[in-house]
Amino acid sequence: MGNRSETGVPVRMQVNMDILDELKKILGELLDIESGEITPETYLVQDLGAESIDLLELAVAINSRFKVAVKDDEIFLTRFRLYLSDAAQCEEDPISFAAKKYPFLNRDRIADISARIDEGPQLKIKDLISYITYRLEVFSSSQIY
Repeated sequence: MGNRSETGVPVRMQVNMDILDELKKILGELLDIESGEITPETYLVQDLGAESIDLLELAVAINSRFKVAVKDDEIFLTRFRLYLSDAAQCEEDPISFAAKKYPFLNRDRIADISARIDEGPQLKIKDLISYITYRLEVFSSSQIY
């Protein structure tokens, strides 16, 4: 069995739920919305109506709250379409190519984003959770001597 929190929930799942709760608070304040509407499957732009200025404020809030370095191009997937194009030019598998650029996303999620990219911005709350979790793990592992 894996590590469990005091509530019996696997630690990683508990961390993700804690991050989701914090993101709900942040987004509720930034976008002036009810945080109860927000789930991991919620699209940041399509469902919540986030605009570029909101994303900049969100990056600052994530940095402040979680104490992680936020790279806008990574967290908001701004170069995703470009990476797909680069993969095609290099004759590489686009999913593998994108996975190198976005190590916090699993291959299934990358494939989903790739399939729906023409429908508009594909950033979901679960992608933010994955990014924050990844950055926390990278930071944590860099602290080990």
